[in-house]
Order: sequence, then C-alpha cells, then structure tokens
Amino acid sequence: MKRIKLAGVAAILALGASTSGASASYCGDGNVVKFAGISWESGAFITEVMMKILEKGYDCQVDAIPGNSITLEQATANNDIQIFAEEWIGRSDIWNKAVELDQVVAVGQTFVGASEGWFVPDYVINGDPARQIAPMAPDLKSVSQLSDPEIVKLFTDPEEPSKGRFLNCPSGWTCEGISTAKLEAYKLDENYVNFRPGTGTALDSAITSAYLQGEPILFYYWSPTAIMGKFKLAQLEEPAYSDACWSELSKSDGKREEGCAFPGVDVAYGVNSTFAKDAPEIIAILEKATFPLEDVNGSLAFMVDNSVDAPVAAEEFLKTKADVWGQWVSDEARAKIEESLK
Repeated sequence: MKRIKLAGVAAILALGASTSGASASYCGDGNVVKFAGISWESGAFITEVMMKILEKGYDCQVDAIPGNSITLEQATANNDIQIFAEEWIGRSDIWNKAVELDQVVAVGQTFVGASEGWFVPDYVINGDPARQIAPMAPDLKSVSQLSDPEIVKLFTDPEEPSKGRFLNCPSGWTCEGISTAKLEAYKLDENYVNFRPGTGTALDSAITSAYLQGEPILFYYWSPTAIMGKFKLAQLEEPAYSDACWSELSKSDGKREEGCAFPGVDVAYGVNSTFAKDAPEIIAILEKATFPLEDVNGSLAFMVDNSVDAPVAAEEFLKTKADVWGQWVSDEARAKIEESLK
C-alpha cells in the first residue's frame, strides 16, 4: 500500500520556523501537549515514551486523553488532541476525512516493518534443536500448501479430528472477518475448523500454550506485539495484495474467488495541522522518532513478562536504549532526560 501523501510536512516546518521561536515557546507559553490515550499495548508504550521525552527533555506539560480510536482521531482533527502516536494510515474513515479537510498531517514513521498474516511457530518448519524439537513440516512456506492432507493432519482440531484447526481473531474483530473470507477464498474452509477465541487474551494464551509445549499451531497474528517479541514465528506466504482482491475480501458479501496478502502497513504520528505549524521543533522530533520494530516487540514482551504497564516499560526503554532515542533529540534534551532517569 502506497504511503498517503498528506500536507507537506516540510512546508509546515518552514512556516513554523519563520513564525515561532521553538518548541520551548509552545510549551513555555503554558500550552499542554495532549496525546491520544491509545489503549492497545504498542500505542500506549510509544505514547508514554514520547510524553516523557517532551516532558523531561523539553519542559513540556503533557497529558494523555483516554478514549476509543474513532473519538481520539476526531479529537486530533479538532485540535483537542495534538498527537496520535500510532496512526495506521489509510485504515480509518475518520482520519481520511480529516486529511481531506487539511485538519491533520502524518509525521514521520512511528515504526517500520509491521505486518499481519497467518503464522506458525518457526520450529514447525525449522525445528528447535535446543528444545529437541524436530522439523514437522520442513517444506511449508505458503498458505497454498495448507490443503495438503499431511499438513491438515499436523494441525488437527482436537474437537473435530477429521479437520485441522485455524486459530482466528476473536469474533467482532476486523481481522476475524478477513481471515474467515480468506479461508473460503483459499478453499480451506472444508479442511479447517475456523476457531475463534473469545478474547485477545484467549488468543495469546492459546498461542503461548502451544509454543511452550512445542506443539504445531496455525493462527492469525500481527506485529508489533508481545507475542512477536517473545517467540520466533514464521509467516506463511500469500498471493500478492491487490486492491481488487482486498475489496472483495473486506466486504461481508464480497466474492470469495481469490485470496491475497494483507495490505502493507504504514504507521505515522497523526498530528493536528494547526499544532504542526505552532510547534515545529516538536514536529522535528517526531520526524526522527522511528522505533525499531524489534525494540517495540521487546518492550511489549518486557511488559508481559514483568507484569508492568506502559509507563514502566517506557522508562526502561529510555534507560536502556539511549542509542536509539538519543538520535531524535538535542544534546541538551538528552542530558536532561538521562538525568531524570537517575
């Protein structure tokens, strides 16, 4: 999926630089930088990191406003919120409309390389000598091979042994409908039970249980997530994405004649356009603030393994990854942030 071209960030920066002193002037005037209080793990973690950087490094007053995605995106368009730290570009009608009205701008890349698709544990294909697990399906690479009777048998459904089991998203999630459509399009619905766990936690628990026991499991998943940080997984190949294919898969009454990969993921900082003009130095920080995907996955795994929340994980990231975030900020700001962590 091509990156959507929004308002020219360079032009906004140039305008802001000519009319405003610095990000310190925006914060120094008593303005509060309000972030979307994103509830999902990666968004919550990234939001906390960026809030701490602005607060500790640039003396900004910051706040996070809770709400669902639709409400928070609309609030960003209205400038009730200034920064939506993990905006999946092009996936939201609210965001797309705000783009058309020049109310918001996409700044930088929050992270690069996120993906979603169908996965199996890596040991299914390559084995795991350290755990004395032999390869179970060494030639498995693609969803086109899932109809092979031996592969179906490998992923046997315990409640319906004549079929395999595909672990889908919980009912009601967008990804559940898409994967259900793909099962039909790939002609796998007669070979596999379309198993939908009750919650996201149940999905994670099923994957974790199978992985720790070294069992084969076929499932939908995405990154960045704690699961991706904890376990080595292999994504199965699918036919290339196309707009025509996706249009049918994403409609409840669409044709199920062909399946294809999920669209590419483009994630940016969603920023109110007025704020972007008023706070150019904050925009300059966001332009640089790309989190390595492996660090996001690792931080989310740290949250799960240690039963801590996003603020704690953000502080740990700042303490241990100065080589990453230190490149986003001024030397003075870096020194102030590091001092605050002592």
